[in-house]
Amino acid sequence: MLNKYPLWKNLIILVALAIGFIYALPNLFPDDFAVQVTGARSSTEVDARVLERAVQALESQGIEVKSSSLQDRDALIRVTSGEDQLQARPAVQAILGNDYLVALNMAASTPGWLRSLGAGPMKLGLDLRGGVHFLLEVDMETAVSQRMEALSGQIKRELREERIRYRGGELEGDREIILSFRDDESRAEAFTLIRRQYLQFLMDERTRGDERLIALTLSDAEVRSIQEYSLEQNLTTIRNRVNELGVAEPLVQRQGSSRIIVELPGVQDTAQAKRVLGATANLEFRMEARPDTPAGSIEAFGFRDTPERTARLERELIATGNNVANAQQQFDENGQPQVSITMDSVGGDLMNRATRNAVGRRMAVLFIEFRTETENRMVDGEVVTEEKRVVDKGIISLATVQSALGASFRITGLDSIPEASELALLLRAGALAAPMYFVQERTIGPSLGQKNIDAGMMSVLLGFVLVLIYMALYYRGFGLIANVSLTLNLMLLIACMSILSATLTLPGIAGIVLTVGMAVDANVLIFERIREELKAGTAPQLAINAGYSRAFVSIFDANITTLLVALILFAMGSGPVKGFAITLSLGIMTSMFSGLLVSRSIVNVVYGGRRVEKLSIGGKQANA
Repeated sequence: MLNKYPLWKNLIILVALAIGFIYALPNLFPDDFAVQVTGARSSTEVDARVLERAVQALESQGIEVKSSSLQDRDALIRVTSGEDQLQARPAVQAILGNDYLVALNMAASTPGWLRSLGAGPMKLGLDLRGGVHFLLEVDMETAVSQRMEALSGQIKRELREERIRYRGGELEGDREIILSFRDDESRAEAFTLIRRQYLQFLMDERTRGDERLIALTLSDAEVRSIQEYSLEQNLTTIRNRVNELGVAEPLVQRQGSSRIIVELPGVQDTAQAKRVLGATANLEFRMEARPDTPAGSIEAFGFRDTPERTARLERELIATGNNVANAQQQFDENGQPQVSITMDSVGGDLMNRATRNAVGRRMAVLFIEFRTETENRMVDGEVVTEEKRVVDKGIISLATVQSALGASFRITGLDSIPEASELALLLRAGALAAPMYFVQERTIGPSLGQKNIDAGMMSVLLGFVLVLIYMALYYRGFGLIANVSLTLNLMLLIACMSILSATLTLPGIAGIVLTVGMAVDANVLIFERIREELKAGTAPQLAINAGYSRAFVSIFDANITTLLVALILFAMGSGPVKGFAITLSLGIMTSMFSGLLVSRSIVNVVYGGRRVEKLSIGGKQANA
């Protein structure tokens, strides 16, 4: 029958609109201002007692608490306004101390029944909603010293493998290694070997008493190379960790020669983000010292779970977390958490060479964490906040080598499943080449100012309303149908962005405006074609059918070419450009659906399957 959809097609359209309504609905529930409390370490728990202390601290400051709750490993305290949120953070941090991280957050207020369906609001970019901004500084001195320790260990191993006798080796400052020999012959052999394989050193022969020395000084070019590598490697690692956090449209870029900027728009867990991004979480594999090991080659470390228990380890490294290719959290035969590690080819070779002659000895896994602690003290009657850098080193495993190890082995002795999971995540995302410290942390408000954003949103709303009025006045009944279709198109677009967790930015709003224009353009083409058919004397039902069928090709061509441009923008652009491209691409697909199917379905309901003498479409009216 002419202008009559079959039942199955109408049902598909209704189901699509119903799904769109459900997944667009969460955007009507704005997020609450909140502060989030998380343990500074994965082993630090946040319990009801900690939450109660935090709430009491806020109430004592006159800050109204909307609600508070424990969620998995953290606590969430909702307040009534952004001003209260800014005051709440230092108040809670002061009462809980450095064992906990207190971060600003926006807590979702979506009803539970919508969350159970997987529905959630769109994420807003930094220019609309704000987010968290970190400025991190790479510790270049530690980067060079760590590289020097690794090079020193490699040189000593090669001297032993070549059976070149040496008395000892030590680091002098950050850039020099001093090797000691008993005679000139051994020193000459070592000099030839090192000069051939280690071109990054400037070499010099010296004498100290009866010792024959070789001084290896790292060249300025190599120092710059190490620093550049450390910065680039940390950039790559941070990007990987951001991907693990699932943050949409992040900004990770270098600033100067030693700093990195990280912006996370609409992030939901800023405390977790800070802990994961800033954690060095590196590992060192060392052998336990023998009784006859010289005192200068020994370091004593405590265990992470029992600091009072210590072990004496050799200073020389076997391998580090930089050699880890993959890491997965698993369970051992007793149900205890462990991390299964796969080393790269270099790390596997180093591990095999170190352990094949060490069967029966114990090997330690040393966990190293660089972090920043905040300390408040009174100066001239005012509270002054100071930050100090702390290096924590603790043994997480000390096990006997049963046989020569290869590229794959396990780390046991971890305190909890979250600790094992976080360690695996950090190692899998990549170890930092050098420790980093948070120089600056702040919550970002709208970059263009709230006033400008309100004006922009008002202009979009005003433009949309004017389009609705124009369509209703110019095309009358069909204009009202177009307005319903246009409104449903926006609902579907918002639903698609919510389902895909797309981030809405100001360029994204521009994409929505363009989508509205293209959706109206499709209806205009259809309605004008219908009016032309009516002027030519075509019967109303035939005119409707001709309008939709013959305008389809023009609409399809226009939308496909625009979609291709949007895909090119997405492939070649970054940040806000990608946001514009995503919004435009989704808008093109929803506008074609609403303009060609939804509006046609409404027209079919109003006019289809019956005798029509006149169409309410403006202009000349045709009689049947």
